Amino acid sequence: MDPIPLRTALRGGAREGRHAPVKRLVVNADDLGADPARNAGIFAAVRGGAVTSVSVLVNGPAFEASREELAALCRRGLSVGLHLNLSEGRPLASGLRRLVGVDRAFLGKWAAHARLEDGEDAELAREVSRETEAQLGALVAAGLSPDHLDGHQHVHLYPAVLPLALEAARCAGIRWFRVPDQHLALERQASGLPPGAARFATLAARARPAVEAAGLRCADHFRGLDLVGRLDQETLHHVVAALDEGVTELMVHPGHAGPDVGPFSRFSSPARDTERLDLLRPGFRRALARAGAVLGPFPGEDD
Repeated sequence: MDPIPLRTALRGGAREGRHAPVKRLVVNADDLGADPARNAGIFAAVRGGAVTSVSVLVNGPAFEASREELAALCRRGLSVGLHLNLSEGRPLASGLRRLVGVDRAFLGKWAAHARLEDGEDAELAREVSRETEAQLGALVAAGLSPDHLDGHQHVHLYPAVLPLALEAARCAGIRWFRVPDQHLALERQASGLPPGAARFATLAARARPAVEAAGLRCADHFRGLDLVGRLDQETLHHVVAALDEGVTELMVHPGHAGPDVGPFSRFSSPARDTERLDLLRPGFRRALARAGAVLGPFPGEDD
């Protein structure tokens, strides 16, 4: 399965959806551009037909190396979006003060989240707007037409970012905006959630009305918030079996385990290999068939 028949199938499902409910699954791989190991693993999952959408770290050290293959896959139907990053690595815009530390790099996950809670800081807002525009501009300059926007470590949901990201997405012609307002099952809570997952879900629930008011679309359902580093074959099949009608975005992080060569390299762990391999196993396709689900990119304007 490659992205061409996937997009065709999704459009077919949309037409049928006028008369019958359709379950549509968009499998989105985050962090393309983080490092060569992540790029290689994500592209393998795309070529294998398991990943239908990617979100790009344009300030990642391996973004430039991804451009040629990414553009080719987009021409074949792959969804591409901006993975807005305001927390790790170095910004693209110059002269920032509120978003960076003394080393001129972003503040790191937890410090960035704390700062981005402040939606009344005018200087911070200007910097967020400048960096968001710079990252979107870099994606477009690479010859890509983004159809969705989300945030590295969900920064797009925070009060200092959400209205600005929505406006930037709208002006750029982006149609889809991630809203990870996933209900966190009790069994996952009992086993321990990733740090901050409940906070992200709360922010997302508050964001959904703003996204809709801005005229952007968000998936009807979101999965993966509690599965970072935990997505194995059994869990993947459970997610597919429980799909609801409408569009579901499944956030995944496939890759290859790689050396520590940059600010994002810690993400290229053995867990990324596990995700890639389990997504590419035939059992995933069989689970989709049993669930009656259509796998594809984010629906286009006519879908």
